[in-house]
Amino acid sequence: QLQLVESGGGLVQAGGSLRLSCAASGSIFSINRMGWYRQAPGKQRELVAAIPSDGSTNYADSVKGRFTISRDDAKNTAYLQMNSLKPEDTAVYYCNALMRERRVGVLRNYWGQGTQVTVSS
Repeated sequence: QLQLVESGGGLVQAGGSLRLSCAASGSIFSINRMGWYRQAPGKQRELVAAIPSDGSTNYADSVKGRFTISRDDAKNTAYLQMNSLKPEDTAVYYCNALMRERRVGVLRNYWGQGTQVTVSS
């Protein structure tokens, strides 16, 4: 099966920066939309940023101007550059991708295992 693996999470002080990576692997035919979600304890998972295959980007209002999503299709990897981090950004961050496996005729939604981001005040 296709897989997504996140990396780059950690502990950072408020105002600091982190860069998350999401690497897709497997027999990939195509990657359509990629995105980052986050989930804090006791809260629903929410969309942070998304980047469809056309290169456009979408951001949650809470992260606009601070976070930047990008993708490197040659590496099958998406990134989330997080600047000016705030304590309220603390959450588990999950990579999400709509992908199609070779010899499989439909797009399917995939999730990474998540990476913890903790921002101290």
